[in-house]
Amino acid sequence: MQVFKFGGASVKDAESVKNVAAIIADYKKDELLVVVSAMGKTTDRLMEVTTRYIEQTGDAFESLEPVKAFHQSILNDLFDNTDHPIYNEVANCFVEIEWILEEEPQDSYDYLFDQIVSMGEIISSKILAAYAADSGIPVRWVDARDYIFTDNTYREANVDWAKTEEKIARDLPPILANQIVVTQGFIGSTSENFTTTLGREGSDYSAAIFASCLQAENITIWKDVPGVLNADPKWFDRTELIPELSYTDAIELTYYGATVIHPKTIKPLQNKKIALNVRSFINPAAPGTLIRTTNNGLPVPSFIFKINQVFINIQPLDFSFIVEDNLSHIFNLFHTHRIKINMMHNSAISFCVSVDDTGKNVLALVEDLQKRYKLSVEKGLELITIRYFNQETIDRVLVNKEVIRELKDSYTCQLLVKNVT
Repeated sequence: MQVFKFGGASVKDAESVKNVAAIIADYKKDELLVVVSAMGKTTDRLMEVTTRYIEQTGDAFESLEPVKAFHQSILNDLFDNTDHPIYNEVANCFVEIEWILEEEPQDSYDYLFDQIVSMGEIISSKILAAYAADSGIPVRWVDARDYIFTDNTYREANVDWAKTEEKIARDLPPILANQIVVTQGFIGSTSENFTTTLGREGSDYSAAIFASCLQAENITIWKDVPGVLNADPKWFDRTELIPELSYTDAIELTYYGATVIHPKTIKPLQNKKIALNVRSFINPAAPGTLIRTTNNGLPVPSFIFKINQVFINIQPLDFSFIVEDNLSHIFNLFHTHRIKINMMHNSAISFCVSVDDTGKNVLALVEDLQKRYKLSVEKGLELITIRYFNQETIDRVLVNKEVIRELKDSYTCQLLVKNVT
């Protein structure tokens, strides 16, 4: 039993869909569940539709039209017969979005986001399943919302693992005995049958959920890179493939911001000792990276870069100590505003953090913090994390940089820097 996950880049156009179907066809005699993301940049486009609808800043219907045209073009390239049922299925998905847009926005942004943006995965999976079936692959489309159950924390839903595992383990194995299952990443449903999402890039997490509940032998995440690299190619000219790494190192890398794997993905697999492969859909024959239980450390230092950082230095107004009550209050505010801390350091009278500059919610956080604390805020910074660092690797990334804050432990160095002008 295997689980495959294909991201948006792997199904960005008709030729890409054909490539994914060809990869699946090589495994059509195996028990296989396929998780697929929204096509190309569909999630971003549907987010724009949602924002226009909620904030009434533009014509939401107008911004939906390019999304419809994009998918229509893919359908036309994949299917010769415009009477194919997939055309109506996709059209009906967009009708569901239009029904929402026809009403004045009444519900919260997060709820409406999940109802609208989730349709990207539904449409993508329907198209892939229809094309695969026409290609002679024994597939069956299933709705992930019938299997992954969550609470009502929209946009960042928490999985009800007991209910989810019971449903998946009971209902899917009989189907998988005869057909390849094609389903969606990123989405689940509440007990009231409202759609939820699992956070950005949550399709990796969905694949891990299915793999864990099905006791899969392994899971493969298909990417547009050869596997896990020691740095993002857009930052380094010469990157190195890491052929194998431990669950622990994978968790650490994702925690610090490596984007090749979703942070929530690793733990369910580690708990069940399910190996994770990261392979290239561009070159499916290449071995990629294997993540599993191993005592071997990373063979090369790994670099993670996060730009657009905000440095916030927090001090009590009365210069009392930063102790448990202050820390509890501060962390609660970060949680309330849904802001992830990328780096933190505290002393007796200050608590410093680096966070992504996400706009309005950072401004709202700063406003709330200023009610109780003295703040200094600096924007436009860069956070560099080096796993298995040495002085040579530090010197390599500090060319024309000024260090604002530096943190080190035995394996990891974090450098908050700004450009030297």
